[in-house]
Amino acid sequence: MTLALDHVSLTVNRGEFVAVLGMNGSGKSTLARHFNSLLLPAEGQVLVDGMDTRDEKHLWSIRDRVGMVFQNPDNQIVAAVVEEDVAFGPENQGRPSEEIRQRVEEALTAVGMVHMRERAPHLLSGGQKQRVAIAGALALRPACLVLDEPTAMLDPSGRREVVDVVHRLNRELGMTVVWITHFMEEAALADRVVVMAGGKVALEGAPREVFVQSRRLRELRLDVPPAVAAAERLRARGVELPEGILTLDELVDALCRLHSNK
Repeated sequence: MTLALDHVSLTVNRGEFVAVLGMNGSGKSTLARHFNSLLLPAEGQVLVDGMDTRDEKHLWSIRDRVGMVFQNPDNQIVAAVVEEDVAFGPENQGRPSEEIRQRVEEALTAVGMVHMRERAPHLLSGGQKQRVAIAGALALRPACLVLDEPTAMLDPSGRREVVDVVHRLNRELGMTVVWITHFMEEAALADRVVVMAGGKVALEGAPREVFVQSRRLRELRLDVPPAVAAAERLRARGVELPEGILTLDELVDALCRLHSNK
């Protein structure tokens, strides 16, 4: 028998931005769905703010705390107008009308979509749709946002929109974020990276600690961030670059310093 998750022990701290990487079938999306009781563990225990996800009396409290955003925003958008879609969750909770309006305003402001509040979702770009889906989750005022490959179906411009919005929510509002992705450059911006393989945690640590292990990552059939790969190729050609380069900005800075010292 193959276990989807095999003895995974993981803690996500309040206010942390955690990126989860892994090949298809590694268990990362299964892990994400355990965070708000969409899936329940057959063995072991998942705790959200001390609440056991298998205890039915905690179900809605857990889902209030943990908002989910999935890969395809079209699967989450249910209304014909943006602000109505964002209001859908609080309305289902039976919130008073004035509170719903306030939550919608706050959520749309947080993702930079207030000016699109009366627009039909089908007229939006992919990145804008995903921002509306995030606003819908935010309207429930979760403490943690779990995003399962939210940029997988977006073009580079849409990806930047969504990445920037979620990082701002983390920095400015202190929102806890679990970001499931297969884009290495997105994971490089996280506080901590968790690499899944075969339902287990294969690597875990700060981005620099994880991505310096390029050989191990390739054994797991994963790439490294573009800047890391470029720095490796340059070192192989004799360019004296420092270790630990993670982003393209850092690579450019290192090359500029190298050139200025000549």
